[in-house]
Amino acid sequence: MNSPPLEQLAGRVREAARVLARAPGSVRDDALGLAADLLEDERASLVTANRADLERAEAAGMVEAARDRLRLTEDRVHAMADGLRKVAALPDPVGEVTEGWVRPNGLKVTRVRVPLGVVGVIYENRPNVTSDAAGLCLKAGNAAFLRGSSSALDSNRAVVALLRRAVVKAGLPEDAVALVEDTSHETAVAFMQLRGLIDCLIPRGGPALIGSLVEHATVPYVLDGDGNCHIYVDGAADLSMAHELAVNAKTHRFGVCNAVETILVHAGVAPEFLPRLAASLETAGVEIRADERARHHLPDAVPACEEDFATEFLAPIVAIGIVDDAADAMEHIARYSSGHSEAIVTSDVSVAERFVTEVDAAAVLVNASTRFVDGEELGLGAEVGISTQKLHARGPMGVKELTTLKWVVRGEGQVRR
Repeated sequence: MNSPPLEQLAGRVREAARVLARAPGSVRDDALGLAADLLEDERASLVTANRADLERAEAAGMVEAARDRLRLTEDRVHAMADGLRKVAALPDPVGEVTEGWVRPNGLKVTRVRVPLGVVGVIYENRPNVTSDAAGLCLKAGNAAFLRGSSSALDSNRAVVALLRRAVVKAGLPEDAVALVEDTSHETAVAFMQLRGLIDCLIPRGGPALIGSLVEHATVPYVLDGDGNCHIYVDGAADLSMAHELAVNAKTHRFGVCNAVETILVHAGVAPEFLPRLAASLETAGVEIRADERARHHLPDAVPACEEDFATEFLAPIVAIGIVDDAADAMEHIARYSSGHSEAIVTSDVSVAERFVTEVDAAAVLVNASTRFVDGEELGLGAEVGISTQKLHARGPMGVKELTTLKWVVRGEGQVRR
């Protein structure tokens, strides 16, 4: 069966959004619970659909890190279902009064959370984003309009089919969740230009997708940008802790935006710290690219160039540099950071507080791995993306970031004099 034209589908999604906006939170939560049950009941069929995507990806020469983002296993499907249940258990953001007061003339003024409407998500490779994004949108009273990549088309179709069954069973419109199945570049650009039909657009992908969105989009968007993340190991760091954090942040998963890409080390601890760190990274298969000062302690490292410190590798590669102090580290971060997640390892409270105050990023961590900058890990249930911009939303975008505020003013006949 052919999918409907893009604008026709968008119109149906917008109609569904109006129904969702007035649906009780309990109904939206029921839909999420039913979707979670269906994901688990049919996880074998989802893995089978995903296998077709993986086979095409491998035949096309897709690198392993990208195939890992594409891959669904039964455990990953279980995690998707668990994520939906966690989102359902969160407080309903819709209708929350964030503040209020009474004016001298008796007017009662409040600000209330309301849904955005239609949230468009355009993303690459990762079929788990399909359920995460849809679940968060539904929880916040929004319709989820999804446009995935051709590499994950079979997986996305299978996941969306289950989600649509769940929302109908809960009494909501089928088009509360919809997938654009035409994955051509032309349709992607048209999707970005559905102004008046999409209220907010969220991209999740690489530089080419972000560049296309910046060039073509007429729909308001929130950028989920690159993750050129750093860890700075201070002179006052617990070096055992620093070792564990740096290795975890780099090797836990290579192809994710919150993996560390550059490790900066205070000159005073570099002779002791770097050889041990390098041994662990090399055991994990990580290629080390080090600046001139670091290569004094790491003679086998590849010489790092300027571009290495500006690169989000998304691969088993890390850049290492030596700095003189925290100020030097922060200067380096200000120059190269993408504004995603930056971490410091130190036992000096004053240095930590200065780092937290001065480093400009969506997330700043003290004595913790950058891998924690994730919606589920931070207690949001899941995330629809990690915003690296500053307006409307910043950092992991959970249900509250998928709402906006409405002024509500209640009076008793007051007129302005």
